[in-house]
Amino acid sequence: MTSTPQKIRSGAAFPFDNSYVGLPKHFFAPQSPTPVSEPWLIKLNEPLAAELGLDVEALRRDGAAIFSGNLIPEGAEPLAMAYAGHQFGGFSPQLGDGRAILLGEVIDRSGKRFDIQLKGAGPTPFSRRGDGRAAIGPVLREYIISEAMFALGIPATRALAAVTTGEPVYREEVLPGAVFTRVAASHIRVGTFQYFAARGDTEGVRSLADYVIDRHYPALREADNPYLALFEAVSERQAALIARWLHVGFIHGVMNTDNMTVSGETIDFGPCAFMDAYDPATVFSSIDQHGRYAYANQPGIGQWNLARLGETLLPLIDGEPDSAVDKANGVIRAYGERFQAHWLAGMRKKIGLTGDEDGDLELVQALLSLMQAQNADFTLTFRRLSDLAGDEAAEPAFAASFREAEASRAWLTQWRERLSRDPQTTSARATAMRSVNPAFIPRNHRVEQAIEAAVENGDFSLFEALLTVLARPYENQPDFAGYGEPPKPHERVLATFCGT
Repeated sequence: MTSTPQKIRSGAAFPFDNSYVGLPKHFFAPQSPTPVSEPWLIKLNEPLAAELGLDVEALRRDGAAIFSGNLIPEGAEPLAMAYAGHQFGGFSPQLGDGRAILLGEVIDRSGKRFDIQLKGAGPTPFSRRGDGRAAIGPVLREYIISEAMFALGIPATRALAAVTTGEPVYREEVLPGAVFTRVAASHIRVGTFQYFAARGDTEGVRSLADYVIDRHYPALREADNPYLALFEAVSERQAALIARWLHVGFIHGVMNTDNMTVSGETIDFGPCAFMDAYDPATVFSSIDQHGRYAYANQPGIGQWNLARLGETLLPLIDGEPDSAVDKANGVIRAYGERFQAHWLAGMRKKIGLTGDEDGDLELVQALLSLMQAQNADFTLTFRRLSDLAGDEAAEPAFAASFREAEASRAWLTQWRERLSRDPQTTSARATAMRSVNPAFIPRNHRVEQAIEAAVENGDFSLFEALLTVLARPYENQPDFAGYGEPPKPHERVLATFCGT
């Protein structure tokens, strides 16, 4: 094994167009990946590679070496990004990419810019005594969940590739090592702004804000107050994103400020999971001992994180401190209304409504309360309601979602009465509901089964099958019907782990 990665002349494979490296040098640390002994390509996301304008044939040939960090493509400028963050409410002034290395940026076929980053590629100056590596389980989990989120239509980072390293990593036990290649609109986080603000580096915050505006919100250049407009735009995207999480029962698990992007993408799929039985207090993360990031707490945590972003922008928003605080607080207050509007609009669609009536919120809340009291599966209940919207014969299946079959009758009476005032045809309503109520999500037990097979037996067939199913979450797939079922009692997954 070589001690430093080899460089290859592969301009066709990765047409890099790097911009972050042009920011001031204290924004990052130049860092090459650490080579591994026996890389093997588990999975290459060929459709995504093609969308990014990459040379798929070259990646099939050299992918194991490139995505493990053994070979550095021509044009790459590897670096580890600096950032800070609040972790479970406690502030760490320096975190940074401790096991991730940004290879560079590419422009996709539609003209959009994307980062290409290796996770688990070895130590960096920000590793804080860590080994900079990743085990195969977290790599497969991130691949599965990120691609599932994409298929569900939720903004998220993407999976380009996964490789094994041929080397062990040492956690609570010895595990096979792996490297994950992540694609993101950018990796700039709330914590990136906090890094410079914590150092009193107002010009650093300004440079970063200008970069974010140019990269993600170019229309804001002409705003009367571009930095206040940036804060409003990020707030809007986060409100919409977290509402989408709740619509599919997703629980991020670690909503630290260093895990919230300013682009509005879901990032860092560590101890994340999807709810089975509906309970707003659901927590899966093994490190979230007090439920800070429980399912129902996510909107409020989003607002808390945005307040931390607002604090970093105050000197840019207004030179007069009190005025800056007033303007930022206005954005924070508006976030609640933004979130509620996005959430209720999505829930209306989930129960088949196109118009707005004053009682719709109460109708939605009544269903959720019933589901919680009756231990109903979140995903299955809404999918069966979609079927019932198109065919009254589906009522017994919907009723079977509840512990007591009669429990849903009163709510169904209210629902049908409300539908009588909605202009959609029965067929159109059922089709629309199936387009927002997935039949398939990454069930926790299925994800764990795929990981266990890979770790214990080197068997990736369950991983591949799961990816196949999750690529079409809104379609009925009779051959994979079992993947839509909730876990049996002995299959339930009660805790997930971050994998660092």
